[in-house]
Amino acid sequence: MTIRVLLADDQALLRATFRILIDSCADLEVVAEASDGAEAVELTRAHHPDIVLMDIRMPGTDGLTATATLCADPDLSATRVLILTTFETEDYVAQALRAGASGFLGKDVTADTLLAGLRTVASGEALLSPVATRSLITRFLLAPAPDTHLAPPQRLADLTVREREVMALAAEGRSNTEIAEDLTLSPLTVRTHIHRAMTKLNARDRAQLVVIAYQTGLVRAVPPTA
Repeated sequence: MTIRVLLADDQALLRATFRILIDSCADLEVVAEASDGAEAVELTRAHHPDIVLMDIRMPGTDGLTATATLCADPDLSATRVLILTTFETEDYVAQALRAGASGFLGKDVTADTLLAGLRTVASGEALLSPVATRSLITRFLLAPAPDTHLAPPQRLADLTVREREVMALAAEGRSNTEIAEDLTLSPLTVRTHIHRAMTKLNARDRAQLVVIAYQTGLVRAVPPTA
């Protein structure tokens, strides 16, 4: 199945470069290009791509605002946003994840890393660059922004004990393989628990599941040491 990508970047040369790279892969194709956030929202609603490759700093409506708009639209629940930007700061990563982005990469990544990132996000996994490490996730969730709870704590009552265990470990940044080793399960079983938890909590992907885990109090962020 071909992964359909929408490019959102105010630099035409970069969009052209990304299009050539993405279209060179048999399993990927660019379906539209946007030069700002407002156009990205309009074209996403028109084309329903699998992934929006979103820049942050664009004239007019920026990428973070556009991401929040797209991720809040129930008609676009199947579309995921991968942030690709030069400004790989903790604050931007925090805002991107709160807005509902499924991944975050710096523009210094290699072509192979970018292509692998698109495939990772399309599969429903969260993608964070080396800068956006586990400690970063807990750091920004230590002080959640007001009114950003994606699910009230009582919603966790729908989860089984095992689903809560798996979700908590995923929120610590562990991979399916690491979780499987910790709980003496198979990676496939872990993946099944992850997807069941996502379905019950209406989480579009693993990244949102991690945010829900912290913001509902399933796990607690630990203050970074000096």
